[in-house]
Amino acid sequence: MTLILAVDVGGSAIKAEVQDADHRPVLAGRRATPAAEPGGDGRAVLDAVVELARDLLAATGPVTAVGIGVPGIVDVARGVGVYSANLGWRDAPVAAHLGAALDRPVVVSHDVAAAGLAELRRGAGRGATDALFVVIGTGIAGAVLTGGSMIVGSAGQAGEIGHIPIRATGPVCGCGGRGCLETLASARAVASAYTARTGRPVAGAADVLAALPTDADARAVWADAVAALADGLLITQAVLASELVVLGGGLATAGPALLDPLAAALRERATVQTVPRLRLAELGERAGVVGVAMAARDHQEWA
Repeated sequence: MTLILAVDVGGSAIKAEVQDADHRPVLAGRRATPAAEPGGDGRAVLDAVVELARDLLAATGPVTAVGIGVPGIVDVARGVGVYSANLGWRDAPVAAHLGAALDRPVVVSHDVAAAGLAELRRGAGRGATDALFVVIGTGIAGAVLTGGSMIVGSAGQAGEIGHIPIRATGPVCGCGGRGCLETLASARAVASAYTARTGRPVAGAADVLAALPTDADARAVWADAVAALADGLLITQAVLASELVVLGGGLATAGPALLDPLAAALRERATVQTVPRLRLAELGERAGVVGVAMAARDHQEWA
């Protein structure tokens, strides 16, 4: 049985699976992502990936390749994490470091592009030819399907919608900009905005969501985040006119609490833009690891 080790590196957690040819998990593991070191080379994060990978490799059968998805700007051809605000790295030698440590070929993908590949081929986007997959987690990013093909872009960063400026006087972003979409509508942004508004710290956006029925401050923060997300999506709609937007990531677990007000905000704000259908991602947390495994298998077939 041919196995692939798939790793999805997020801002808060590193998830990994050994998968069979049908993308079923044979073994899975998870580690916390080390704290970001702005301007670093990602060594702490990569060492954490190696530690997790070795644990899984030691407990399974023959793994022929490793697929890994990382956030930010990614040079897929060279296997380099060019820049990630959430991981705090620049020019991280992902493929070289992991290939040497694990003694296997390593295929590097953009994490959201990989999750989008999985969702748009095997999940909520099945059958669509023009769609946008948006992950709303620690940050916000997207993957673009146009005419049935995934769009990568000349620098491998198509879909970085989290860094579209939405509010000129908004918070400073890790990218150096101000008022970027992910500073206003990500899970981290929702929690930060609630704490700033009330002086009451929360563990995360889930706490704000849980408070919506009884807490006017929570409702106000949530409404602001939904409005910012709608504005960001309408900017992408002016360019892409996607028929479908698939929402994934931690904040998408809000379900109707996100979909219903977001659909209403899109309808209210749209002028010349088409209003896309909205769906929740179907593969959940596994979208990333399924997508990077698919990319690794595709690479093996082309090699």
